[in-house]
Amino acid sequence: MSLPIRLTVMTSSSTALLTDHYELTMLSSALRDDTADRPCVFEVFARRLPDGRRYGVVGGTARLLDAITRFRFDGAELDHLAAAEVVDDRTLAWLADYEFTGDVDGYPEGELYFPGSPILTVRAPFAVGVVLETLALSVLNHDSAIASAAARMVTAANGRRMIEMGSRRTHEEAAVASARVAYLAGFTATSNLEAGRRYGIPTAGTSAHAFTLLHDSEAEAFRAQVDELGSDTTLLVDTYDITKGIQTAVEVAGPELGAIRIDSGDVGPLARQAREQLDALGARNTKIVVSGDLDEYAIAALRAEPVDAYGVGTSLVIGSGAPTAGMVYKLVEVAGRPVAKRSSHKESRGGRKGALRRFRETGTAIEEVVYTVDHRPEPSEHDRELQIPLLRAGQPAADLPTIEQSRERLRQALVSVPWEGLKLSHGEPAIPTTFL
Repeated sequence: MSLPIRLTVMTSSSTALLTDHYELTMLSSALRDDTADRPCVFEVFARRLPDGRRYGVVGGTARLLDAITRFRFDGAELDHLAAAEVVDDRTLAWLADYEFTGDVDGYPEGELYFPGSPILTVRAPFAVGVVLETLALSVLNHDSAIASAAARMVTAANGRRMIEMGSRRTHEEAAVASARVAYLAGFTATSNLEAGRRYGIPTAGTSAHAFTLLHDSEAEAFRAQVDELGSDTTLLVDTYDITKGIQTAVEVAGPELGAIRIDSGDVGPLARQAREQLDALGARNTKIVVSGDLDEYAIAALRAEPVDAYGVGTSLVIGSGAPTAGMVYKLVEVAGRPVAKRSSHKESRGGRKGALRRFRETGTAIEEVVYTVDHRPEPSEHDRELQIPLLRAGQPAADLPTIEQSRERLRQALVSVPWEGLKLSHGEPAIPTTFL
């Protein structure tokens, strides 16, 4: 019995793409029995939301589309497959010429999704579509999980500034992807400079405790930072004693100090004490930034405190307890014939699908309608179709949304959710799904 392996396929721009052993097994078998060219429809959806969640946020679509258009097997990967005897010569020759030429539709980034939502629809010959399963799921499951967690945190922050600071708590590439979808979800900035370079996301940061410890005194450390960055910088005041640190910070930077950061302790009471001390020192406009193991629940608990901004790291990049969105990639149609998996608790619904969301006249969302394309319901005045063209004949569709447009899409979507759907407590999905 051969062991399952995962092949990392590198493009010319050194972006890692994934396929799995079993996908190539299916490909090889389909090429042998002449089913490889059958026109198929694959669908990405989540059977359920992670425990405790009332909505999901689609993230990673733009990253996935870019990866699909560049998905290739180069000579080194083909040599490995041949040496490992993973596939036969006919399959190797087919992979050498691989290029995705199908069509993709789906929910745009920043859109909400619910159980059964057809988040991505891939139309292609079986062989062309089947090798994308791991790639599609690895991107969408990760990025949607992070985007969903980030959106809950942004809602809990209630308009206060949010800084993503999780790069040191995850894989180096996951850190960049997490920073991107955190920004999509409403975070103000990231500390990850590579995310800033790749995606134009605002970056922000301050010094760590090591910088204070490097100097002979806290005052010397603060003075060096202010001399370099100006008095509008953010000084970390809890390396030693917070009360003394705040006093020293204002003495060095003056009452126009931009902000202080508190990274440890019971940040609620500490923020209140810091605000009182700053005001007494004349630094009434100095902001208070808190960080240190924050999640949406901790942020919500701090809503009444004098906190101006939050720095969130670990909880964000692990999806705040839901590190994957639980999406699956299933074959739902072959040559125009609906097909469906019937396994207990893992059922799928056959046929290519679309979806529309129904709204009250006031703009409140009330229902997600998922339908097979042959039974599309007549839309009403306030209905909105959810899928958009993403790829046509393997190339990006026209007018794909920018990340700024996706941020606005999510903001509007969350405004449309009934208020109980934004609660952090367990409950039913914010919007019920009807299948036609």
